[in-house]
Amino acid sequence: MSHFLISAAHKSSGKTTITLGLCAAFKARGLIVQAFKKGPDYIDPLWLTQAAGRACHNLDFYTMNHHEIINTVALHSQDANLSIIEGNKGLYDGMNVDGCDSNAALAILLAAPVILVLDTQGMTRGVAPLVLGYQLFNKNINIAGVILNQVGGNRHETKLRESMAYHTDVPVIGAVRRDSRLVIEERHLGLMPSNELYQAEEKINSIAKIIAEQVNLDALIAISQQATVLNPPQLNQTVKPTPKVKIGVIRDIAFGFYYAGDLEALEAAGAKLIFINALQDTKLPEIDGLFIGGGFPEAQMDRLSQNTLLKIDIRDAIELGMPVYAECGGLMYLSRKLTWREKTCEMVGALPFDTIMAIRPQGRGYVLMRETGFGLWPLLDSSGQPTEFHAHEFHYSKAINLPANLTYAYQVLRGHGVDGEHDGVVYKNTLASYVHLRDVETNRWTQRFVDFVYKISKIGFQSN
Repeated sequence: MSHFLISAAHKSSGKTTITLGLCAAFKARGLIVQAFKKGPDYIDPLWLTQAAGRACHNLDFYTMNHHEIINTVALHSQDANLSIIEGNKGLYDGMNVDGCDSNAALAILLAAPVILVLDTQGMTRGVAPLVLGYQLFNKNINIAGVILNQVGGNRHETKLRESMAYHTDVPVIGAVRRDSRLVIEERHLGLMPSNELYQAEEKINSIAKIIAEQVNLDALIAISQQATVLNPPQLNQTVKPTPKVKIGVIRDIAFGFYYAGDLEALEAAGAKLIFINALQDTKLPEIDGLFIGGGFPEAQMDRLSQNTLLKIDIRDAIELGMPVYAECGGLMYLSRKLTWREKTCEMVGALPFDTIMAIRPQGRGYVLMRETGFGLWPLLDSSGQPTEFHAHEFHYSKAINLPANLTYAYQVLRGHGVDGEHDGVVYKNTLASYVHLRDVETNRWTQRFVDFVYKISKIGFQSN
């Protein structure tokens, strides 16, 4: 298996743009490319998925163990010609001071050579000591090449290349010029999601062409072949079972935050997924349960509000007891009203509170939750003991006008959740939270959700 990891000296160095350009450029050559993204991220994987033409998967030390990370890469790479792993932030950045959760630690775990993307604006000779320092900081890291980014012109590029050649033994794999065509519009959570950008395919192809002209793709292939072949203890390839329930998944330009692994896990647990467009569909299809992920409902709140028939259908289904799981944007959609930029729109109205967009993040980063025992699904611990689990949240919205008698599935030990102390609002057979779950070895939430949907489907909604 050929693979390499793309990192940088610091965040906002252009890693994602270069990574998606490389994925598309290699795909254009006829290679099967598998992309991975470090950390809890939805937007970058949307772009990488579209660029590579196959689902990008996340790798996260906070929610996954080492064995699980290795298995994930090995499983999804085994039919690919090349795997590209995009890091987050800088090469040595992470939560822990010892760097055990950094991009460097991931490169070591996966025996991946590192390609360092350097934002060279305002820099010439200084690029060399930067690279030398990164080499010396951890000698177990193989910095196999650098891609110079935001290069100003021929003279600037010459100085950078001469400095690298004179002072270091790290080859320059490419020099990407400053170019407005490489800019992807940003929003408060990062890049504009590719599912919202109607010209995404055209944008990706344009970026791929520029990257292919300015980066030595053959050199990258040679570097990728230096990677040690991963030999995981086990590759769990299971045949999808015959579906026992139908679960609707609202996926459109308002709701697009879903982990590829979680959708696959839902199918493996026995769900047939039926995708729904909350902006266009006027009624729910025949389903046994509903999953509404995160996204940017505030950016589409007029259209969401105007689709009255679907809102009524969802609210009626919830009142009748249909199992519903909603995360972040989904929680906002199920609330009574959503306010953004001094404008308020009516949402589904199934949950007894309102949501409002704030100027600053209300919850951001990794969270630690403890089950209260009042959730809808069986507890993680089969003995009935409340269990703690790791997840993440990132939201600018907050719930307001909360009634005092709400039932919550989770106690917040780290993070913010709904009110700083609780998350996972439970109403009838609906669970809505700001926290984003991942189906990992320590929290197989998809199997528990599918089993719950199946149990309710046997009883019938109206009897609940």
